[in-house]
Amino acid sequence: MKKLFLILSVFIGLLFGNIDCQAQKVGGELGNLAAIKKGFRNRRISSTDKSGNNGDWIDSIKPGDKWSVNISGAGIINHIWFTISPMNIMRNDLIFRIYWDGKSEPSVEAPLAAFFGNGWDEYYEFASLPLAVGPQRGTGLVSYFQMPFANGARLEIENQSDETISRLYFYIDYVEMKKLPGDLGRFHAWYNHELTDALPEGETEWGLVGMQTNNVDGAGNYLFADIKGEGHFVGINYYMHSPSPMWYGEGDDMIFIDGEEKASLLGTGTEDFFNTSWCPKTIFAHPYYGYARVNNDNGWLGRTHVYRFFIADPIYFNKSFKGTIEHGHNNNLTLDISSVAYWYQSEAGVLPPAPTKADRAPKAFIRDQDMHRWRHEWRKNRGNGSKLWGDEVK
Repeated sequence: MKKLFLILSVFIGLLFGNIDCQAQKVGGELGNLAAIKKGFRNRRISSTDKSGNNGDWIDSIKPGDKWSVNISGAGIINHIWFTISPMNIMRNDLIFRIYWDGKSEPSVEAPLAAFFGNGWDEYYEFASLPLAVGPQRGTGLVSYFQMPFANGARLEIENQSDETISRLYFYIDYVEMKKLPGDLGRFHAWYNHELTDALPEGETEWGLVGMQTNNVDGAGNYLFADIKGEGHFVGINYYMHSPSPMWYGEGDDMIFIDGEEKASLLGTGTEDFFNTSWCPKTIFAHPYYGYARVNNDNGWLGRTHVYRFFIADPIYFNKSFKGTIEHGHNNNLTLDISSVAYWYQSEAGVLPPAPTKADRAPKAFIRDQDMHRWRHEWRKNRGNGSKLWGDEVK
């Protein structure tokens, strides 16, 4: 009897011990908050005025200059906040970089505002789970991405604009530990920008001006990530400027894992990849996806910012990850596209070359006056009849 009681006691202990262990893993994104952590110490580097006065900023980062801050040891950055003045400075020309573990090449490189969620050189509010741009008027830049490092970190802002940053305010919060666990990857972010090419036969979307052709291999797709190494892809901010009222989003996503010649992850349309549908033009904010900025011009003419974060569904890769998306069906549209991709790798990797200042310059808006000039040329090509309406076709 005593032997049986002992066996039952061990069994019950193991059972309830396992339940208790599993309970700490339940609860989604907030479930880990209840687990008591040991061996951590909170640290902060900020622009606080160490004299105790109210001059809580970094003065005067001139054109061509760089500001940087170093963190030593091992830890995890879990909060970054920036704001700058003057508030109309070209944030597209302030380059944000992060270097991990003493590396000479950055693992994060993007225009400052584009990294946090404001495209082009615009100021607007944006809210997601890992990134936000808050009030007032899109000036508070915030990250909650977890960013581990084993042997130091360096954060840097380079002023490539033509104006002096008169004030830089910042918080960088992190937890310090004796040794970083070996299974934590390094955070990466890469900015790309491209003015895409239309097809030789023209912008044939929806078959309006010519027959649509097929895209079976992804050649000519817009590239939003080109990663070498092991890790998982966790998100994208996608900034698109259309010079035409035509719907821009028939392009499919095509993702190539571990050197595939044909993409194994194939989508059904741009808005579908971003969890939306039927050519939206509505501001929408979900923690994982949404439309932070939409065009209010004619049709889909103008600028749109859409985002998706793969928080619950990361895309894993062992050797490489190539993320692409068509610009119109079979890449038949000229669009001005930029993006910031976010991922983790097993170690700090080397990013593809960054676009130059000239390459990433925002394109001008197409206005009603431009469309009227197009109509004038169209009228001349139709014989310049005095009652041409606009829907006449040959």
